[in-house]
Amino acid sequence: MKIGVLEGDDIGREVVPQAVKVMQTAATKSGLSIEWMPLPIGRLAYETFGHTLPPGTLEKLEALDGWVLGPIGHQAYPKEPNAINPHPILRKHFDLYANIRPAKSYPGLPSLHKDVDLVIVRENNEGFQPDRNVVAGCGEFRPSHDMTISVRVITRQGSSKVARAAFELARSRRRKLTAVHKDTVFKLGCGMFAEECRKLADEFPDVEYGEAIVDTFALRLVMAPQKYDVIVTTNMFGDILSDEAAGLVGGLGLAPGLCAGPRHAMAQATHGSAPDIAGRNIANPYAMIMSGQMLLDWLGRTRNEPRAVDAAKRIERAVERIIAEGAMLTADIGGQATTTQMGAAIVAMIDAAQ
Repeated sequence: MKIGVLEGDDIGREVVPQAVKVMQTAATKSGLSIEWMPLPIGRLAYETFGHTLPPGTLEKLEALDGWVLGPIGHQAYPKEPNAINPHPILRKHFDLYANIRPAKSYPGLPSLHKDVDLVIVRENNEGFQPDRNVVAGCGEFRPSHDMTISVRVITRQGSSKVARAAFELARSRRRKLTAVHKDTVFKLGCGMFAEECRKLADEFPDVEYGEAIVDTFALRLVMAPQKYDVIVTTNMFGDILSDEAAGLVGGLGLAPGLCAGPRHAMAQATHGSAPDIAGRNIANPYAMIMSGQMLLDWLGRTRNEPRAVDAAKRIERAVERIIAEGAMLTADIGGQATTTQMGAAIVAMIDAAQ
């Protein structure tokens, strides 16, 4: 398999190398060969090549099966045309329409709720986000100094694709899916999304299907997240709810993610680049490592490659063991280990396993 490595900004340069080491170790144990392709992106790419997404990068990624993308610190980029936020372009160009964000609590780790194991599947390429809901121009505009208009785009095709991805995921888990929307107010936009989810429910009779209005769901998620398995929703709702879910199980350091499309997938943790702790070797590598784990599992299932699935299982078991033992955890989850120490402990656990 061919996998790209794009470290990103700030703590990305610390956590992405740990994820790659873990993925490579698991792949070796499973007999899977991986060819890694490092590619420049973000602030360092801008300083070196004059572009945060250098020309030719998209073409190089096209030839790969998937890639690991570190967090992007785009808010600190200079305000000029070549200093763009790269990851919305990657999502749109490769039609990475499903943003899969798990939230799982672990015994022994501090969290607001125990026994949580859910996944939010967020539509990735439409909605209110102005950088990805039009082909050209921008989805926000200001006709006068005192008025700004934001356009929200919902399509049947986009809604159906992300709903199908969520139903298929639910079928592989506890066979329960909740569609979250607000068709009581957005009767056409959320209404169309809900219509497509309901159509697919007939194709998946083995999956228990339900719906929830987004504000009510946000309340229920805080009070009883254990009731949910897979949740599918539109772009902005999913962006907000997945951060809420991460907060319930211990924070963004425990929030991995995968952006998946028809041919490619991108491992991308939910958290940002955290410039305030960059360079201190204290960032939690869990989210980036488990994003890589999700990428291997996706590649294994979509490429019919059992060795990749096996490698993903090895990572999951090793991470669970390290968390259960509690000796090599970063400070944000109650330990004293550095980023590299936690990564090395997971590598050693995989190496030691049969």
